[in-house]
Amino acid sequence: MRIGGKKLPFSLAGSYTVIYLAFLYIPVLFLPLFSFNDAIYIAFPLEEFTLQWYEEMSESTALLNALENSVKVGVVVSIISTILGTMAAKAFTRYSIPYNRSLKGFITIPLVIPLIILGISLLVVFSQANVPLTLITIGVGHVVICVPFSMLVMMSRLEGFDKGLEEASQDLGETPWMTFWRLTFPLSLPGIVSSLLLCFTISFDEFILAFFLSGDEPTLPIYIWSQLRFPTKLPSVLALGSCILVVSIFVVVFAEWFRRLGTQPSDLGND
Repeated sequence: MRIGGKKLPFSLAGSYTVIYLAFLYIPVLFLPLFSFNDAIYIAFPLEEFTLQWYEEMSESTALLNALENSVKVGVVVSIISTILGTMAAKAFTRYSIPYNRSLKGFITIPLVIPLIILGISLLVVFSQANVPLTLITIGVGHVVICVPFSMLVMMSRLEGFDKGLEEASQDLGETPWMTFWRLTFPLSLPGIVSSLLLCFTISFDEFILAFFLSGDEPTLPIYIWSQLRFPTKLPSVLALGSCILVVSIFVVVFAEWFRRLGTQPSDLGND
């Protein structure tokens, strides 16, 4: 590791890395630890090992309904966001657009606006338009914040292969639409899958926008927040959080791994 052209001692760099990772992940590891503890209070020493809280979690109708709501919203949001993000990425990487940087900045504004401000703004808009708060309004809010992520993922993917392949396809008589389906789509498929998984994870875990835009159909983060007021419900929430943590890590890691497939120069581009 180098800073200012000088090599940083490995011991210092390694210590910094360990401390940083410990600061991030050790608190998270307490979540599954206490979810197996046979006590309703989060405290040491731990009591007996139990799976009771996971059984209660699986038998809760309200929890399963909230989970279903989050999955439905996440699937729809990920599909819509990936379509819009792919279209934007293709436009920015394949065509000369006036005010290119300004448009990119405009699309990515939701990444820097505090979600609480964005949530209040959308709530005001829906209220003035007399739009009832449902899962649809939550989905609209999630699309707003997911499209920039999808666009950035797809831009990195579409810039990773030779543009001349598309030109060659059209020179051989293919229409732009068939060129996309037969050439661009297969080559960009890892980015598309990565975008779908990433957008789904963002939507599934998002709380602030859902808090402002939900009606009588809560998503899973809203349900978890509502249960924190009751001490006896806390162990089940810990069990649920542990499951979400494991699935979220798997999805994000798989999305990044899949996105990187084919980013190196391939034989197709060299032939």
